[in-house]
Amino acid sequence: MTKKFLTSHQQTELKMNPYVKAVSDKAITYTDEFKRLFIAQSETGKLPREIFEEAGFDVEVIGITRVHKAATRWRTAYKKHGASGLEDTRKHSSGRPLERELSIEEKYTRLEAKMRLLEAENELLKKLGSTRKADVEKEIKLAPELKFELIHETIKKYNLKRMVSYLCEVLEVSRSGYYNYYKEQSIQKRTMKHQADEIVKEEILKAYRFRRRHKGARQIKMTLQNHYGINYNLKRIRRIMKKFGIICPIRKANPYRRMAKATKEHRTCANELQRNFKQGVAGKVLLTDITYLTYRNGKRAYLSTVKDAETNEILAYEVSSSLHLDIALNTLKKLRKHTHLAEDAFIHSDQGFHYTNPQFQAFVKKMGLGQSMSRRGNCWDNAPQESFFGHFKDEAYIKECETLEDVKQEIKSYMTYYNHYRGQWNLKKLPPVKYRQQLQQVA
Repeated sequence: MTKKFLTSHQQTELKMNPYVKAVSDKAITYTDEFKRLFIAQSETGKLPREIFEEAGFDVEVIGITRVHKAATRWRTAYKKHGASGLEDTRKHSSGRPLERELSIEEKYTRLEAKMRLLEAENELLKKLGSTRKADVEKEIKLAPELKFELIHETIKKYNLKRMVSYLCEVLEVSRSGYYNYYKEQSIQKRTMKHQADEIVKEEILKAYRFRRRHKGARQIKMTLQNHYGINYNLKRIRRIMKKFGIICPIRKANPYRRMAKATKEHRTCANELQRNFKQGVAGKVLLTDITYLTYRNGKRAYLSTVKDAETNEILAYEVSSSLHLDIALNTLKKLRKHTHLAEDAFIHSDQGFHYTNPQFQAFVKKMGLGQSMSRRGNCWDNAPQESFFGHFKDEAYIKECETLEDVKQEIKSYMTYYNHYRGQWNLKKLPPVKYRQQLQQVA
């Protein structure tokens, strides 16, 4: 067989040749008469190309490779078996009739085998979270490898060795694929691959547990690269995590939080930021907000932060048991300790009462900062800050804290990890502090 495919027009022309028995887009079946003619003329010294062309074949159409392979095949067969080796043995093979009437016992055996196979399939689907009764959109499609294993287990359990073809037909997989899957070489290859995956899994788990913070695939990739000098493909990490059930926490959208359209024109401060978070300068765009934290026995604490939008670094934070104005003012006081703020820096927030308060605004002016506010009810205007709170609640162990002091210690530990160790995909896979240092070196 050659890789040269025949068009429908070429197939039609070839079928008109008396020496062609059948033709498809991939193969040509020649008559026994032409094979004998080829051998006779070949022994006189004629080249295969000449013989084919004299028989009415266009060698450019069928391909010289196909001609040479046919010549080699026929010469070998003639040398081993003589003229009988050139005959098409398929016409002498009766085989089993394609539509033979099955006996009642055979029908019963097939139905029983099918029922047992489908029972095994349903059990597997239940484990995967789906059944045959599920909606089409939610139905889980089994991979061919899983179907092969189902067939193998069913045959082994119920001694159905003669049912391979039928069971493959039931699950719509090829019989050759089934036998190839259970070849000794294939089994060895899968075993070696599984052993290699086990080694990668241990490396991934090291990164997953790094500094006791659970991570997703991208965080694992950056941690391995930054702290262990290991560079794995992101798809490989995700495949290993899925294979071994390494699950990272995923925050779910709050069903009660909806982005409302800003219908009111009045704003306490203008939205100077206009979602232009990345302006290429560290310490220029400062984002601030407050979130609540729930710890042991339903107790609540509140966290106020100031984040550098360019580097994602948390510049200042304050933890309190109340939402008094002091939580925002104390955050600003801690912000004054940072000396790398830009000259035209400004702080952006929502329209919460802390940020519209005259004391807060006066303190901002005293620090020489500008002030900007999101549109009313529009959380996307301060999206990076909201995103930080989401990651923080996924990765910090706040719910396990017993007291407010425990909460403060956990937050302090997390802020150190976040600023100095937690790589970020959009920061060249570096932690915020290292990324800021790079920016300052370039400047």
